[in-house]
Amino acid sequence: MRDHPRSVMLFAAGFGTRMGALTKTRPKPLIDVSGKPLIDHALEIVRAYGPETIVANLHYLPDQIAAHLAGSDVVFSREAPDILETGGGLRAALPLLGPQPVFTMNTDAIWRGPNPLALLAEHWQPSQMDALLLCIPRSQALGHTGKGDFILDDAGRVTRGAGLIYSGVQIIKTDALEEIPERQFSLNLLWDRMLADNRLFAVPYPGRWCDVGQLESIALAERLLDGADV
Repeated sequence: MRDHPRSVMLFAAGFGTRMGALTKTRPKPLIDVSGKPLIDHALEIVRAYGPETIVANLHYLPDQIAAHLAGSDVVFSREAPDILETGGGLRAALPLLGPQPVFTMNTDAIWRGPNPLALLAEHWQPSQMDALLLCIPRSQALGHTGKGDFILDDAGRVTRGAGLIYSGVQIIKTDALEEIPERQFSLNLLWDRMLADNRLFAVPYPGRWCDVGQLESIALAERLLDGADV
């Protein structure tokens, strides 16, 4: 089983400011795409993979998400009074997530293609890797305006640079989180350590992906779900 992750961390704490008025009164994970909240689209993928534990971190309008998922298999890591960012949020959730490694997954993307968690698990090699990122070729990405995040070599290792887009889904070992002194910090700090050790890897996603990070992306995501050639 290659020490496959048994837990998934869903990042659901952010403010979603790029969504404008839509997130003034509701958190971004509850924005509807094709009649279903974004977090439910993510959970559909997660449950299809079948982890033992699903944790969502909460900060902005947390009670709305908690009420939406009440009675489900999701447990919550509440961040208060301050939001902890991805690295701090993951570290705070470790008592709920259990032994590492874990999956982490953003809740603001729509996918068409193979299950992203299953694809990562298939390629996970913990003896060589401290993290395995799922990345998107720019030609297969919708709603994303950046130049890309990582360049992949023939062995699957990555360096930073314009190339593949990080999808927001990864497998990551978490033990080094305790060595970072900051309380609020991005997972980029942990990735930098892995890059220095040549232990940060990625796999390209063969399907399509839409980053639902701004209002204009909702229509793109709905067309992707409808099977349109976008």
